[in-house]
Amino acid sequence: MTVRIGTVWDSTQQVLAGRAGMMAPFALIGFVLPGLLQILLLPSSPGQSSMGPTGLGLMILSMLLGIWAQLAIMALATHPATTSGDASRAGLRRMWPVLGVALVVGFAFALVLLVMIVVLGLSHFDFAAAMAANGDPSKFPPMSGGAALFLVLYGLTVMVASLWIVARLMLIYAVVLNERRGLGAIRRSIALTRGMTWRLIGVSLLFGIVLLVAMLAVQGVTGAALRLALGADRALTAVRLAALLGSVVNAGFMTLAYVFVARLYVATAGEQAHREEVGSPSL
Repeated sequence: MTVRIGTVWDSTQQVLAGRAGMMAPFALIGFVLPGLLQILLLPSSPGQSSMGPTGLGLMILSMLLGIWAQLAIMALATHPATTSGDASRAGLRRMWPVLGVALVVGFAFALVLLVMIVVLGLSHFDFAAAMAANGDPSKFPPMSGGAALFLVLYGLTVMVASLWIVARLMLIYAVVLNERRGLGAIRRSIALTRGMTWRLIGVSLLFGIVLLVAMLAVQGVTGAALRLALGADRALTAVRLAALLGSVVNAGFMTLAYVFVARLYVATAGEQAHREEVGSPSL
């Protein structure tokens, strides 16, 4: 028995056709509400900072709501008998284990990036001047040839490795949700996705491209229209409203992605159980 991406996609469509109405409230609360709160609570003047206590609180709330919504949507997509109440409770119960796993993975990635900072420091790179440049390439401080070559090669290696990691760790949250695992979900996800790496990389890249194009199109068109309608003095408000509309589109794509991951988990876990029953080796 082999897991086929096409079969998982068909299953994803079937779940969405039957349970999209149940998933919509979770998507709105987890992915759209944070953007609305930013518009209502954060300063609307370009000269004011949004990184005060309110901004930090909203960032934390957005992260927690997003994790809860993701887990609830996957719970609804994993078991057909799951109710909205069951999904909400499952999301709340498994939120903290998922957050712990996410922090460990994030810390590991931060260590990878730290290597680049260390190399720049050893090459006497002017970090203060780089920050003062504020993204202006003409004001960016020079970098030694050796450091630049290393960063290019190291960056390419990290990018390639990241594609592998994204594919092999795609099922981590689904494992934490359904198997009550913590850090052991990392090894379990790698085991479940064995033999599917290239197919999952392709799916991830395709999804990312489609999402990027959709977001740029929605925010670009609506942003321009809102700036014309509200005037130049309300440019920041126009940008935030366009971002809010973009979050609605993003919520739809994220729901699709999490349902796909849940159905992929069901398929791969079922295949592994079948192999263990018949005593055949894992591929």
